[in-house]
This record gives sequence, C-alpha cells and structure tokens, in this order.
Amino acid sequence: MADTRKLSLKMKKRMRVVGVLLILLGFVTMGVRLFYLQVIDGDELQQKAVNQQLRDISIAPGRGSIYDRNGNILAASATVWTVTISPKDIKESQKEEAAQKLSELLELDYETVLAKMQKNNYYEVLKRKIEYDESEKVKAFCQENGYSFVSLIEDSKRYYPYGNFASAVIGFTGVDNQGLSGLEAYYDDLLTGTSGLVVSAKNGWGQDMPFQYEKLYSATDGYSLVTTLDETLQHYLEKQLEAALTEHNAKAVSGIVMNPKTGEILAMASKSDFDPNDPYTILDERLKASLEGLEGEEYTTALSNAQQYQWRNKIISDLYEPGSVFKVVTAAAALEEKVVTTDEQFYCSPAGVTIADHTFHCWKAGGHGSLNFFESMTASCNPVYVEMGQRLGAERFYSYVQAFGLTEKTGIDLYGETNSIVYRAQQMGPVELGSCAFGQSNKITPLQMLTANCAAINGGKLMKPHLVSKILDSDGNVYKTIEPTEVRTVISAETSQILCDMLEADVAAPGSNCYIAGYRIGGKSGTSEKLDSDDPDARVASFFAFAPADDPQIAVLIFVDEPNSYSQYGAVLAAPAVRRFLEEALPYIGVQPVYTEEELAKTTISVPNLVGSTLSQAKATINSKGLKVTYVGEGDTVVKTVPSGGNKIPQGGTLVVYLDDSETKTVTMPKLTGLTPSQASATAGALGINIHMTGDSTTKTATAVSQSIAEGTTVSVGTVVDVAFQANVARE
Repeated sequence: MADTRKLSLKMKKRMRVVGVLLILLGFVTMGVRLFYLQVIDGDELQQKAVNQQLRDISIAPGRGSIYDRNGNILAASATVWTVTISPKDIKESQKEEAAQKLSELLELDYETVLAKMQKNNYYEVLKRKIEYDESEKVKAFCQENGYSFVSLIEDSKRYYPYGNFASAVIGFTGVDNQGLSGLEAYYDDLLTGTSGLVVSAKNGWGQDMPFQYEKLYSATDGYSLVTTLDETLQHYLEKQLEAALTEHNAKAVSGIVMNPKTGEILAMASKSDFDPNDPYTILDERLKASLEGLEGEEYTTALSNAQQYQWRNKIISDLYEPGSVFKVVTAAAALEEKVVTTDEQFYCSPAGVTIADHTFHCWKAGGHGSLNFFESMTASCNPVYVEMGQRLGAERFYSYVQAFGLTEKTGIDLYGETNSIVYRAQQMGPVELGSCAFGQSNKITPLQMLTANCAAINGGKLMKPHLVSKILDSDGNVYKTIEPTEVRTVISAETSQILCDMLEADVAAPGSNCYIAGYRIGGKSGTSEKLDSDDPDARVASFFAFAPADDPQIAVLIFVDEPNSYSQYGAVLAAPAVRRFLEEALPYIGVQPVYTEEELAKTTISVPNLVGSTLSQAKATINSKGLKVTYVGEGDTVVKTVPSGGNKIPQGGTLVVYLDDSETKTVTMPKLTGLTPSQASATAGALGINIHMTGDSTTKTATAVSQSIAEGTTVSVGTVVDVAFQANVARE
C-alpha cells in the first residue's frame, strides 16, 4: 500500500513537471509565434488588417481655371457628382427595385445596373459627372427608401464658356479630368491639384463603425493659368478666319497674333476647329461628309483621323513653304552682311535669271525691269532674292536661317510642336540656295515664320513665344510669373529699321489690300506652292503684317491653305482678312490714327447738328466742314438733314438740308459690288448717295466686294453707303 502511494506521488510529480514543461513550451511557442507575427511579419499583417478594416474614397480636387490676360474665364470647373454603390451592402430583396429606379433616374441600362449590384465588392461606379438636378433626385430617392449603399461623391466637370473659341490652344480634358490637348495637357500637373481621401473603419460585416473612426484628408485644388491671350483680339481673329474659310472655300485658314516685343501670343486659331465641351463631335462639314457611307473598322479609322485633324493646332504642327513672306529673312541677312545697299539697282529680266543651268522666272510675266532694293520688296521680285542668296552663299545664308530660329522648335508652351525641314548649308547647291532665298523648298511652321519676322522688325531680338504669363494658387495669389525670354540678337537695330520702312512701303503700294487710312502698317504677302502635294495647283496664300510700323506693338500672320477661289495670291486672299482684323484690333489696343492731309481729304467727318439753325448759320457751319450741300424747301430754318446730326459723312460729301416739311427724297440703292472705285462713285453720286470707300480704293483695277446697304433698298437722298474695295492685281 505504501509502495503504491509512493508510486502515485512520483507519478503526480512527473505529471506536474511535464505539465509545467508543456505550459512553458506553449508559452515559448506562443512567444516565438507572437515575435514572428509582431516583429518579423508585423508590417505586412498590419497592412492587411488595415486593408480589411478601412475603406477609402477619393475626393477629386478642383481643377484650376484658365483665364485670358484680362481675367476672362476661358476654362473652368463646376461641381458635379459621381454615383457609386456598395454591392456587398445591398440586401438581395432590394436589388431589383433599386436597379430599376436608379437606371431610370440616371438614364442607364437596367441590366447593367443590376449586374453591378450582384458583384461581391464594396465599390462600383454607376455614373460619373451628373449635374445638380440629377443628383438631387438620386439623393431624394435613396433617403425615401433608406438606401445607404448609394453614395454621391463630389467631382468636377470642365466647362468652356466660349465653345470652340481658341479650342486648339486651350485644349480639352478627358473623363477623369486629365488634360488631353492644348494648355490643358501642357500644364496638366499644375492644373490638376492633389486628390483627397475619406477613410472609414469597417467592422467584420463590412459595415461602417462609429463616426469617430472616419478620417478626412482634404483635396488640394490645382493652380490656375493667366494666359497671354486677349479674348477680344481672339474673337476679332476668329471672325476673319471664319469669313476667309467660307469665302475662299479653303481646306483650312489659320492665324496667329503676337506682341513682337515680348513674344506673347495674343490670339491663335485654326478653322475649322472643335468645341472642347464636346471634342469628339466633328464640326467641319467636309470632314463629316468624308465619313458618310463608311462602316465598321473603316469608319472607326476615318473618324479617329478626322478627330485628330480637328484637334491639331496647325499653327505649331503643320509645315508649309512660306513663299515671299520669307523674303524678310533674306533681306535682313543681305543688309546685315552688307552684300546689298539700300540704293542699289537690280534688273529683273523677262528671261529670268539662270543659276547652274536652272532658270528662275519672276512671278510677274515679263519681269519687273529695273528696280532698287526697296522696290524689290514691294515688287516681291524673285530673281532679285535669288541674287541676294547667291551673294550671301550657303554658309552665311544658313547661319541666318539658324539665327532667326528656323532650324529649331520655338519652345512654345504647347505639346505637338513640329520642327522645320530645311536645307543645311552642305545640302545647298546654287539652285537650292536660290529657291530657298525667295521662300520655297524649306518647310517651317507658321509660328516659326511669325517669330522670325517679329525679330526682323522689333529691333533685331528673337523672342521665345509663350502663352502663359502667370500661375495662380487656389487662393488667387501669384505663384509664378513668366517673363518674356530673349533667345538672341539676330540683326542690328539699324537693319531692323530699314526692314520696317521697306515693309511699310509694301503695304502703302497699290494692290496690298492691307492699307488702312491713318495707320502706319508694314507687311508682306506670300504665295507658295505645296511641293509635296498630289495636286500641282495646291497653294498657300499668306500675309504678315505689323503696326505701327515705327513702333510695332502687334503682329499678325494669316494663311489660307489650298484656297479654291478667284485668286491664289496672298495679297488678294489673305491680306483683306489681315486688314479687317487690324481695323478692329488697332483702335482696341489704343493705337490712334494719324491722318495725312491726303488721307484727311478722303476720310469721314461728323455731321453737325443743324436742326433749328437759321439758313445763314447752317451755311457758315457747312462751309467750315468742307461739305457740299443740297437745300430742299424754301424756309429759313433747318428742319432736318440727311445724314442727321452726329452721323458720319465722307469728307467732301453732299449733305441734304430740308428747310421745310417737304417730303423726303428717296432713291433705290444700286448694285455697287463688282464696280471699280470710279464707277461706284459715279453710280452712287448720280443718285445723290454718298459713298464711303474702305479697303484698297486707290488701285484702278480694284473692285467693290461689299456694300453696307443692300441693292434694291429704298434710301433717302444723301444716305451714306460704305463700300469695301479690294485690289485684284496679280501680286505675289
């Protein structure tokens, strides 16, 4: 019995020892496991836990606005909402009814909505960027039915208040508010801002835990851009481009306006274009017509090509042979290198000029004969510029092509800029040099051409063109100012002044179609072949102008691509568009007209208010104004006048003064379009109609292209009709 007890006690001791050892082993094992879980695998497991327990929802930042130089909004963002659901939080009994109603409210396919509700996750997007009214309907429906699985997440949508205004410059954004073209793409990182987050803790069933477990990380709105564009000048330019596109049935018409002293782009556009509010819709009727009848992959490819064409900023991406507009560069190089003098005489032979067995003919049949250096620009004489190229030689000529920035991109703040294709010095034989010297063979962008010509007339400084002048933070404070950048000095101020004088003489000469009374304007036309086109008759007609010629403040280049019109010359097709633009732009920017005596004799004056005056008083006033007069009636007091007081009448025009209540004399407005200045003046004068001539009315071959009062309209004798004239002489 005692032995049995002793054995039992030993067994108990052993069991206790084993138990203690097992317990110790368990603790050691747990300790080791905890060490691995907390130390070795701690970070990984902690992240997994967070991912299981926390759900985050992104908060989109407000995209920065884009302004013109005067603070007008060109692009802005408005609040919209994205509708999301949490499928795992939807009861099975709720899905069909909720899918039916939400598909109706959001104008979505029912089956698509129901399929999203059947998924096993916490986040599905039903519809993006819904407007306020639509969001309120969704909110009311969910509150009414207690649907907590639907969320409305605040988002933003881009709006462009002026539609297709400056669309190729401003660009557009995609579904996720990312910039896809234009300034929207180039400055996307600044405009976008930083997204915020709402982080919520979830329990084991995926339900929200108490509110104190939610954390908000606010979004940071993007920066805004103040551009160099002027909304008014942009409208003026686009109006003229639209008119030229229609009038000349062109493939495209593009234009750019620059401050020649700073490189600031004041306006830039290509027609046809697109509406950035709806960029995927084709606006150009020609492009739309090209898609008709296409199906499947062929249609998809053609549609994509059409969209890319209308989005493309042709000012920076399309190359062209500039033609005679380039002669400004050749003349600058020849003057600066002193291979010509301003009073040197040249001879343009009817036979042209032969270089290395190749004969270059002048654009003018029969040649120009004898002419000096100044006249060579006005005459745009090709053989003279071929001669200048030969005198310079390939090395020196190419060095100026480089200096004027024509061998490199301008560096403008836009994506998609194409570099030129030009002959290098070692590639130019005498023939290539001759062709390049008058603007053929080399291919450059319109922006490169305008930038180079601005350097020629601004005192010799090549400026880097740019579109943004200031960057603002979300509070409207200036974060960064972008100053004008001078790339290099190309020519001397003296050479630049000579070029300004030459180009002013070019505009003042008959046939330029860019002359405006009271304004000193310089300019140069260009007409070039499209050497790589399948159509041998394809041309580009262009015109470059700047004003005032003695202190350039604004420069413009307009080019008409493949016109199908009554002429092919830049002086006939592009110059009138430039003139009409400058007629509005120069007064707007504060350039006041200064008339010569000759111009004053042709301009208009304000009709004095004579009603109530005695006859003798009226005569004295009329004589002081230099007006002709016709009196109607036999009274001694002026009853009315035609035109009435305050209206404009051409200097030397005829004022009709009524001295009693006699019936107003009327006539029928004749057709004046198509007539020469002398014919139109005689036709209108014979009927007692005053004619105010605009445009080029000094050239004998000019014809009227428009009249302000339609043919057949009954008008009072003495009425003033504005008639625009255009020179149709062949001028390169």
